[in-house]
Amino acid sequence: MSYAYVGCRTTKERHARGKGLKVYKIEEKSGEWQEIQLIELENPSYLAFDRNKEYLYTVHGDKTEVSAFKIDSATGKLHYLNTAYAGGKNPVYLTIDKTNSYCFVATLQGGKVATLKRGSDGRLSDPVHEVHIPGLEEGNISYPHQCILSQSMDYLLVPAQGRDQGYGQVNVYKVEESGALLKTCALKARPGAEPRHAAVHSNERFVYVLNEKDNSVVYYQLNRETGKLTPKQNVPTLPEYYTGNGEGGTVIIHPFANYLYVSNRIHDSITIFSIDDYTGYLKNIGCVPTLGKTPRHITIDETGKFLYATNEDSDSVVVYAVDEQTGQLTYTGRQIETGSPVCLLTRNT
Repeated sequence: MSYAYVGCRTTKERHARGKGLKVYKIEEKSGEWQEIQLIELENPSYLAFDRNKEYLYTVHGDKTEVSAFKIDSATGKLHYLNTAYAGGKNPVYLTIDKTNSYCFVATLQGGKVATLKRGSDGRLSDPVHEVHIPGLEEGNISYPHQCILSQSMDYLLVPAQGRDQGYGQVNVYKVEESGALLKTCALKARPGAEPRHAAVHSNERFVYVLNEKDNSVVYYQLNRETGKLTPKQNVPTLPEYYTGNGEGGTVIIHPFANYLYVSNRIHDSITIFSIDDYTGYLKNIGCVPTLGKTPRHITIDETGKFLYATNEDSDSVVVYAVDEQTGQLTYTGRQIETGSPVCLLTRNT
């Protein structure tokens, strides 16, 4: 048995039609989805598990809070624990450290990454550490959009968009035992590129950063001793024949195979790249439509067999089968209707 947790935007400001956080049971043999719980929350727009997948955490997009839930191991349902201050306005991403002791939160309008203490009962406290992502001038910010851990979880990578007040940049921090963050690297991006999300290969050397506005992925090599990044390759995410915008959403790597996937929110597609085992270089091997509008988030389940795309503006989750040998995606024929889905996690039992 497996369960899916879907965060949906809810506010009029986002023109949203969602109701909050939904839990689905997925039947193993048939693949059928059954909604078993709805928790009415404001903009649960990004979700994360703890390291044991016993707890679930969500940001409240456009607000200033994050919330914690206990997962019922028998039913997959969620039980509310508490809500804590995220460290700034509009938390957009969160992740739990390798010791299950801290939660890192990126706040877009707050311009910070905050470290929240996590208790043994799963509850979160207010921030105990913060780092500011500086902008063009004193007091400005650079809009950090993600805070993702390396595979060893010794480094935290923070892509920041820059926008009108700051620099597009990719920052790397060494994670201290206290939860404090020590900067080891800061690389500026091409002007107007707006780094949004990153994905780290299981070998911890290959790092891929998705630039939202110039529709590209930059491949960096991470020095595991120093925490420094070295750029190696810049590749477009859109087909050669397409001359419009794409607006990148999410970049992910297959958990068991050397394939990378990028969602394009305006082109309404997923671009597929192969990853060279030795060099880390990318090769575009395909692009498939998401059969809906604005695929903000994509994820691959724990088995590596299925990829899920959340089409925010057409109110659907679309399920693809993944060919681990070729990396290609095949539409399974299954779509789940839900209002304004923007994030999805799966959990097997």
